[in-house]
Amino acid sequence: MGWFIYLLALIGAISLIALIIVATIGFSTARARNRISGNTILEIDFGNGLVETNPAGFINRFAGKGQLQIRDVVSSLEFAAKDRRIKGVIAHIGGGPFSYADVQEIRNSVIRFKDSGKPAFAFAETFGEGTQGNTAYYMATAFDSIFIQPSGELALTGILSQSQFLKGTLDKLDVGPEIDAREEYKAARNQFTETKYTAAHREMAQSIINSVREVFLSDIAEARGIDTAAFSKLIADGPFSAEDALKLNLVDALQYRDQVYNRIKESAGKKTRFLNLANYIKRIGIPRASGKTIALIYGNGTITQGRSRVNPLTGETVMGAQTIAAAFRAAIKDKNVGAIVFRVNSPGGSYIGSDMIWRETVRAKEAGKPLIVSMGSVAGSGGYFVSMSADKIIAQPSTITGSIGVVSGKFVTSGLYNKLGVTFDRVFTDLNATTYLSETSYTQEQWNYLQKTLDRTYKDFVTKVASGRNLTLENAYKIAKGRVYTGKVALAIGLVDTLGGFPEAFALAKKMIGLREDKPVRIKRFPKQKTFWEQIFGKPPENSDDAEIYTDENMSIIDNGLLNRILEGLEMPALQNRLLLDTPIIR
Repeated sequence: MGWFIYLLALIGAISLIALIIVATIGFSTARARNRISGNTILEIDFGNGLVETNPAGFINRFAGKGQLQIRDVVSSLEFAAKDRRIKGVIAHIGGGPFSYADVQEIRNSVIRFKDSGKPAFAFAETFGEGTQGNTAYYMATAFDSIFIQPSGELALTGILSQSQFLKGTLDKLDVGPEIDAREEYKAARNQFTETKYTAAHREMAQSIINSVREVFLSDIAEARGIDTAAFSKLIADGPFSAEDALKLNLVDALQYRDQVYNRIKESAGKKTRFLNLANYIKRIGIPRASGKTIALIYGNGTITQGRSRVNPLTGETVMGAQTIAAAFRAAIKDKNVGAIVFRVNSPGGSYIGSDMIWRETVRAKEAGKPLIVSMGSVAGSGGYFVSMSADKIIAQPSTITGSIGVVSGKFVTSGLYNKLGVTFDRVFTDLNATTYLSETSYTQEQWNYLQKTLDRTYKDFVTKVASGRNLTLENAYKIAKGRVYTGKVALAIGLVDTLGGFPEAFALAKKMIGLREDKPVRIKRFPKQKTFWEQIFGKPPENSDDAEIYTDENMSIIDNGLLNRILEGLEMPALQNRLLLDTPIIR
């Protein structure tokens, strides 16, 4: 019996030793796989575009489109500039699409990376193929060298802004838009009531693209060593073949991807390794600085009451006022949070929802926590409403902002229903019970009430702008009128404080809490992102803040474009008090 026990013990010992060996080999392999070579070139692929943030929803984890988060790119380039193992960066630009403001954020980060003395290369198969290549090329010009496939083209064709008008469609459907706005530049109304630009709308749209073009020309001309006036004339002759682009010094070489990579290897050394951005982020980890914390709150998408929502298939987000307000309350309550950076990328939406969020921004300041707003590609109308009382507002030169105004009304669908043979009858206790009914027109009394509502909402908006931005009420009314501005113009008229993006926002937050710019701090996201397991097995919320702070996954916000707008209009009292920006397509 003793020999049997001895045998079992021997087998157990051998098994234990084998397990330790396997674990050691696995650990060593993992470490080797996670190492960063001392001669690494960082790869960044912009082919799928840029997003502010990837929602953390359960379905979205499996339906991601591989889009880069702007802050990931910015912070990684900042870290890589100081990382001695990283010898340079190669970016695949792709076709975008990119907003001009997002490109400016990335360009600034690339330029700061180059200031470290490390080279930066950009490669694209083409800058446009039957489409404009303005923004893709704009991004590429921040890099030291631009390579393009010989068969590609450079589709520089000037900047265009286009708006969609649905009045003709509504007329054919016999749907009547009974909508009004404050004031003449509030163009969100025009898409339903006009067939083309009004004089004010056209003048505003032209001024926006002129401002965007001015910065676009200046930045590219400086990067390529071309006179700005000469470059301005050059664009008029676009688009260009890759060969012509090379002759004009707009690109540096005509090469395929393999040739570009071989060229980099020859320059950096045969032992050069390439590492993509996602793996670089995993391997460097997240710095866990001690001491002061800066809260980061994202406000993305159209503003609504209720909780934030995301479509897990399209990635489209809705900024729920309850979620953002609860995030602010959590940041205010957190004793470690010294300041708050609020990243706003929104065309506006609900007046009530915007006002809910605005109130929490004021409470943050009253609690002694400096609030810095960093605007993304668009922060207009309600997007500006939630930003206006921050201690400091930062925007890119081509951020679309302003639009201080309001639009409200409804679509009268009785004509369409008559065509379809659908009739309605109704009883009510009071005449104004029909105010928000889409099957009836406004009575004169109801229309008068709508005008009072517009006046009251507009006055509230402008008054808060004057207070938040330290403007006279007269000047605030002069700036308002529903007019949209670029970040560059907004700086000149006092709607923003400085130009920049994430780095400038965090640097300013540090300064406002008494820290040196080079002092590390912890960046903490609010609202807290649920982990995979929390989404499945998480405990139920303890209170209303816990319930409101998370983002829902909701397939109902899929946008079907024109058809969706028409169908929504059939039951639409939904333009009530909308701080909504008509966001033009700027190419």
